Amino acid sequence: MGLDEVRKDWTRLGSAAPLWAVCVDPAKRDGGWDDDEFLASGAADVDASMRRLAELGIGHGAERALDFGCGAGRLSNALAAHFDTVVAVDISAPMLAEARRLDRSGGRIDFRHNDTTDLADLPDHSVDLVYCDLVLQHLPPALARGYLREFLRVVRPGGALVLGMPSGERRTLKGLAFRYAPWPVIRLAQRAILRYPAPMRMHTLPPETMRAFLGHHGAEVAAADEYWSGDHWRHLRYFVSAGEPR
Repeated sequence: MGLDEVRKDWTRLGSAAPLWAVCVDPAKRDGGWDDDEFLASGAADVDASMRRLAELGIGHGAERALDFGCGAGRLSNALAAHFDTVVAVDISAPMLAEARRLDRSGGRIDFRHNDTTDLADLPDHSVDLVYCDLVLQHLPPALARGYLREFLRVVRPGGALVLGMPSGERRTLKGLAFRYAPWPVIRLAQRAILRYPAPMRMHTLPPETMRAFLGHHGAEVAAADEYWSGDHWRHLRYFVSAGEPR
């Protein structure tokens, strides 16, 4: 699986069901998400994360945040309540069109289409916070690690990162099916049985891998909180300090 396939799948998802594809909820199929409800869910997540950073003593500036994999802008709008500007990046042009429709920031969100394996458009040390939630899981681990390296490049020393990533499959029927079933079988089930407009691949990274990788690049994981108890995966949200200026 390469980035071209990721773009193809999420372009289709963004065209067919952008809000549902961002927040997959069986009760919200076929246009079930209300715009305000959708954005409020993002505000609840971001506000809780900002409080958690403060509790952990992870300081950061408030000038600029990066929302990587912004989708329909659910978190971008929420981040705009805490930062002067938000750079919101996504691989799917239809998702970005929906995000622009839902922009309630008064123009303080800079939506950018990025379909490369890096963030070359962003200079080194140019953002105070990197926020990436429920995104890297849809990428092969090698690509996910590449973007993690980019996050650590663009965040300012003394800044922070909030990263959501499943740590592994649960030992349930659904979790084990995702772990051991061949991808063509999962793809068929998602399209034919679950009626996904396009398949959603899932990958995990163990906590020890995340901690070691981030630590190797000079960042420190202050906490890894479980925040979503589904019956497929164990999701962790990592609160990371980029380190103090040298």
